[in-house]
Amino acid sequence: MKRKEVNSSRMPVYRDAGFELYDAKTTAEAFKKETEHSREPDIYIYSRYRNPTVVSAEEEIMKLESCEWALLTQSGMSAIDTALSIFQHGKDTRPWLFFTEIYGGTISFIESVLKSRRGLDIQYFTPDNGKYDPDKLEKTISVLRPEFVYIESISNPMLIVADVTELARIAKKHGSKVIIDNTFATPWLYKPLDQGVDIVIHSATKYFSGHGNLTAGVICGNDRKIMQSAIEYRKFVGHMLSPDDAYRLQTQMQSFELRFSRQCSNALKLAEYLNKVPLIKKVWFPGLKSHSTHNIAEKLFSGKGFGAMITFDFVGKNETEKRGRRDKFIKLVSEKIKLIPTLGDPHTILMPVEAVWPTKYPEPGMIRLSVGFEEYAELEGTVGTAIKSL
Repeated sequence: MKRKEVNSSRMPVYRDAGFELYDAKTTAEAFKKETEHSREPDIYIYSRYRNPTVVSAEEEIMKLESCEWALLTQSGMSAIDTALSIFQHGKDTRPWLFFTEIYGGTISFIESVLKSRRGLDIQYFTPDNGKYDPDKLEKTISVLRPEFVYIESISNPMLIVADVTELARIAKKHGSKVIIDNTFATPWLYKPLDQGVDIVIHSATKYFSGHGNLTAGVICGNDRKIMQSAIEYRKFVGHMLSPDDAYRLQTQMQSFELRFSRQCSNALKLAEYLNKVPLIKKVWFPGLKSHSTHNIAEKLFSGKGFGAMITFDFVGKNETEKRGRRDKFIKLVSEKIKLIPTLGDPHTILMPVEAVWPTKYPEPGMIRLSVGFEEYAELEGTVGTAIKSL
């Protein structure tokens, strides 16, 4: 019986593990075309290869990033693994250069997997006085000739904004690719691919989803050969996002710009408020003139905002007093601001930095805030009331 066409405006959820290929001729044609690793195949074969619901969600991200292709994976870390692994060429692999101020999970992946298990030549580039020195980077790259340079547009958790335009120019000059994790900035603030960056990564769990109820990652780009390599790698290691999560992600992305613009606005107001509080030793937020990369942020983000993350540190005579203030603050705000180790949620959430990364960031009074899109007056009231009780 012929199925009726359904007048739905949404891509349905295709939960098929494998797709019907009808006959041997179609099967042979499908598998022959599969070797081309097209973004959207003419004939779907298997959902680990490509899935129409996932492809539809990828197309929504392509609109946001203004890019030629986007590939979804089941987490931000699997997106990182995919983006990096396609540049591994056995014994011919050149060094990989990572900026030091990046997500702790990425650092752990580098140390545990890339160095310890794969034996890759990993090098790090460190900021000076809270910013990256382009001249120093050029000297480093000219000696190392790395396969790629890996950067975060806004670093986690110290919120250093990289001068992507200049850093990408330097890397390209010396024949290195550029990979950027743009999770904190999002394409609403900045589109690195416009500056010649080769791959942009997002933990789509965060602002693209924005509701704290799914995990996903995505890599984006314009180079077809890189896309084909990434499709092949994702297929063989099984990094494909499920169609159910792709469907939910696509619906959540419809409100992305509304949510994120409000979060950026709330974060700026809250950072300015916290910066005037005597019990707070320092506030790290690119929108503050005191931040080491404020001028770079103004240039890159064109006045649209400075992100929705704030890191701050309590004053104290010693570590015990700082830790005590931190812990009391967390308890006092817990009804409205939960301690959840992620970011990008609808409501403001927090994370004690030392408890997560004690070796790299040992300051006991430090808290990372992921600012939500709740009413600002409510947010400041919650934070202000707690601080006054410390």
